[in-house]
Amino acid sequence: MIEGTVYLVLTYLLASIPTGPILSSLYADMDVTQHGSGNIGATNVHRVLGARFGVATLAGDILKGFLPVFVAPLAAEPAWFPPLVAVVAFIGHCWPAYLEFRGGKGVATVAGVLAALSPLIALFAAIIWMIIFLALRRSSVAALAAAVAIPILFAALEPDALWAGAILCLGLIQRHRDNIQRILSGEEPPMSNR
Repeated sequence: MIEGTVYLVLTYLLASIPTGPILSSLYADMDVTQHGSGNIGATNVHRVLGARFGVATLAGDILKGFLPVFVAPLAAEPAWFPPLVAVVAFIGHCWPAYLEFRGGKGVATVAGVLAALSPLIALFAAIIWMIIFLALRRSSVAALAAAVAIPILFAALEPDALWAGAILCLGLIQRHRDNIQRILSGEEPPMSNR
């Protein structure tokens, strides 16, 4: 299982790569963590630098979740290994080694790991996210709705990996605790149309 352990470490290091800060630094000469909400994820990058940078950040954060989970069966055979890789990828994005363990909210990375683990779960979660987002124009509310749905979807479609779905759900809620406070106080900003 040495190969599996090494793969988990590499997954963490890959998922720790801060897509948003790298793109904003290289192409906009800006530290995105010093603007907007200070978050490294696609929502804040979109608010600060516009849709083009937001979409690029989203794609990068999805890929660093998708690729390690998709390739995981080649590294280790147990059925529980890809779900474990999914959890490690989420941890890497949210608590990255390269940014003193201050990372993003994990939504895009979870989308990536779900797409690799179960495209059907990813599709249903994305539909829930989209419906809530279009109705309320608040990415955080949509993310929380999708997060709550994840373990329910796992229980119905991938019960053997329910434990991973539950961890991802709780992790997303924990990462959105500040958003939850702002939602309750009516201070959560909508997504801009920039």
